[in-house]
Amino acid sequence: MDEDRLQFHEMGLDDRLLKALADLGWAQPTLIQEKAIPLALEGKDLLARARTGSGKTAAYAVPLIQQILTSKQTVREQAVRALVLVPTKELGQQVQTMIRQLTAYCGRDVRVADISGKTDLSAQKPILMEKPDIVVGTPSRVQGHIKAQNLLLHSSLEMLVIDEADLLFTFGFEADLKSLLCHLPKIYQAFLMSATLNEDVEALKELVLHNPVTLKLEGSQLPDSSQLQQYSIKCEEEDKFLLVYTLLKLRLVRGKTLVFVGAVERCYRLKLFLEQFSIPACVLNSELPVHSRCHIIAQFNQGFYDYIIATDEEGLEDPTTSSEKGKKKKSSGKSGKGKDKEYGVSRGIDFHNVSNVINFDFPTCVDSYIHRVGRTARADNPGTALSFISQTELPFLAAVENALTGDCTDCALQPYGFKMEEIEGFRYRCRDAMRSVTKQAVKEARLKEIKQELLNSEKLKTYFEDNPRDLQLLRHDKDLHPSVIKSHLKNVPDYLIPKALKGHLNPLKRRKYNKKKPKAEAVMRSSFKKNFRGKNPLKSFRYAKKKPADKKARKP
Repeated sequence: MDEDRLQFHEMGLDDRLLKALADLGWAQPTLIQEKAIPLALEGKDLLARARTGSGKTAAYAVPLIQQILTSKQTVREQAVRALVLVPTKELGQQVQTMIRQLTAYCGRDVRVADISGKTDLSAQKPILMEKPDIVVGTPSRVQGHIKAQNLLLHSSLEMLVIDEADLLFTFGFEADLKSLLCHLPKIYQAFLMSATLNEDVEALKELVLHNPVTLKLEGSQLPDSSQLQQYSIKCEEEDKFLLVYTLLKLRLVRGKTLVFVGAVERCYRLKLFLEQFSIPACVLNSELPVHSRCHIIAQFNQGFYDYIIATDEEGLEDPTTSSEKGKKKKSSGKSGKGKDKEYGVSRGIDFHNVSNVINFDFPTCVDSYIHRVGRTARADNPGTALSFISQTELPFLAAVENALTGDCTDCALQPYGFKMEEIEGFRYRCRDAMRSVTKQAVKEARLKEIKQELLNSEKLKTYFEDNPRDLQLLRHDKDLHPSVIKSHLKNVPDYLIPKALKGHLNPLKRRKYNKKKPKAEAVMRSSFKKNFRGKNPLKSFRYAKKKPADKKARKP
């Protein structure tokens, strides 16, 4: 432990808060926490830029909780004192979870409510009527409650936090945010937290902050090569499928992996392709219900799944100006049908222990790449990012490399030294599988998944609330393929395995979810089970009816 660094117990924090920090296993603050928490406790506005996974959420959550605990020593009146604005519903739930962990020992004094969900405003009204100390939500959702007079902030609000500030305008919240600011008091403390500093953040700074302290920590926006290894490989469409199949089936990529694609249709196409080879994967996209998305992320963090195929639809639109993006969001009709505009898994979400990020489709802007790759190598954990680059995506790769090498020469993408000729034997298998993944198959799978998740999310919601153990058993990586899967594709014959890999891997060995069979509790355990059938008297015993003695033999 570095003695020169400021520790949590030296920041003047409440004992209950310190105990919660100890339970989380946080021995010392991260750099952003060490710098931001004391400044926030002094009452200063903050504009903080720190890379993803550096602990920005706790950097503002700790001073929020501390200041509420301090104010409640003199003012006992219950009121909404802090507002946390987030760009996505998934991030909203994550922030609420983090605050609840930090208030484990002071939950009665500091209450938090997440209103970013998709439920009706009237259903959330009773929660807001209790006046929770901290409200978490998206700008559009908060604005909706303000208009419905469910939420009053002009007299009680003391602190405002805008998390992932660089994404709010990108998600089309500019109008909602400006309208919301009109309902806030004239004096309040504000924090802007962001992974990047762009024009949108500068605009927000002028709107929200008053004489802020700017913290630009950790010069590069991503960890250096000692923690995060970034690779790129040039391959066209068919080779992308061939390569991802080889990497996953031969277990060349180990650990939990996020695979990012550019559209919902691509998401299901890749899932159906992998199903042909019995490689299970979850799907995350904007069409799924928010409860299902959050449940998938929670189960992935608990280790239920190894692979998630996620769409990064926001980052893969045309790289126009942020204000134009916001206008397009509102004016889009058919393209946005059925999709959740407040969806985003590449941004801000804390996926636990992700070893690898694969960019199946390369992002079209630098910010999107940073947020995607930032899902791995979080805190002090190592990680790997691998990007598949087609000929049309080369300009985007050049833009990313220029941005990263400008920050740090040690952050550039290295060429992935993979010999494609070694896996040519798998090509016919991939083509065979791709022929089964037709447009109609993708359409049917997409519809099947949405119906299935809607059933899990809505109709069974109350049941799962009463039976949380059954919710743990609910899986999201079930097969969706409407046609028969060819069984011979499941296994990899030895003659197809590259010579360099023979003896180092066993592609037939897959993770088994139900290793232990349930034991019948009513049956008595005995050593007879270990013996052969003939030696078990319960199985070998035969009743033989005794024959009556001969009558003649009985006479004397």
